[in-house]
Amino acid sequence: MVVSIVGALTSFFAASVGLFQNDLKRVIAYSTCSQLGYMVFISGLSHYSVSMFHLANHAVFKALLFLSAGCIIHGMSDEQDLRKMGGLLHIFPVSYIMVLIGSLALIGTPFLTGFYSKDCILELAFAKHNFLGNFCYFLGCSAAFCTSFYSFRLIFLTFVNPTNTYKSYIEHAHEAPIKMVFPLVILSLGAIFYGFLSRDLVIGLGSLYFNSVATNFYNFNLIDSEFLNSFVKNIPLIFTILGAFLSLLLINCFEVNKDFVFHKKLNARSFYIFLNKK
Repeated sequence: MVVSIVGALTSFFAASVGLFQNDLKRVIAYSTCSQLGYMVFISGLSHYSVSMFHLANHAVFKALLFLSAGCIIHGMSDEQDLRKMGGLLHIFPVSYIMVLIGSLALIGTPFLTGFYSKDCILELAFAKHNFLGNFCYFLGCSAAFCTSFYSFRLIFLTFVNPTNTYKSYIEHAHEAPIKMVFPLVILSLGAIFYGFLSRDLVIGLGSLYFNSVATNFYNFNLIDSEFLNSFVKNIPLIFTILGAFLSLLLINCFEVNKDFVFHKKLNARSFYIFLNKK
């Protein structure tokens, strides 16, 4: 119970802190803390093999995100502040595609790597049908909303928005050389296909033996999670879409009406500082 509660709180706390970080690598780092929370709370609910499955899946797309961030920082004269970027889509097309693939896998886009383990974790939590499982499920879905928000915020601020950087940075900005890009291509294939190819080892009705090694039969509720109501299964996806939509709305609102957003930020200053300062 303690492990589950700490894990669920960590997944939500780290995701909420990631919402308002302005350092490119720090956003990705808090995302890692959040995903570790998922792994811990599903371990607390006694599904260790699913936790390991998420660990392996997460390793692929998070390595892709961190190395892609390194390519951008390398090409931008070591600048890491998201507020001093923007408009990099045409200068860093390959890095943009890699960050996009990594982010889509991270937020649990259906049929990419993160989807198989992340949704399985949330379904297992709900299928416990007790207070602890519902607690983990609710905070896990809330963390999924935050994850989607800050992932798209990172993409918009870095690549899509009008540029806000120094002229000297743009003049010397360049895409990473092939020896830096090649590992990203391999990881991007992993971020797309790895979860699909390895899922039958861990989840689904055909995976009983692999799981029974690590999970006592009275905690084993993969079959219950398999046959949950389809609406319940889609709640994390709905939260994810809402997070992406809100991110798009706020970023566009900022570009259209900066004074309005500035005053709103001033009104919510203490909340912004609370999350930004962890």
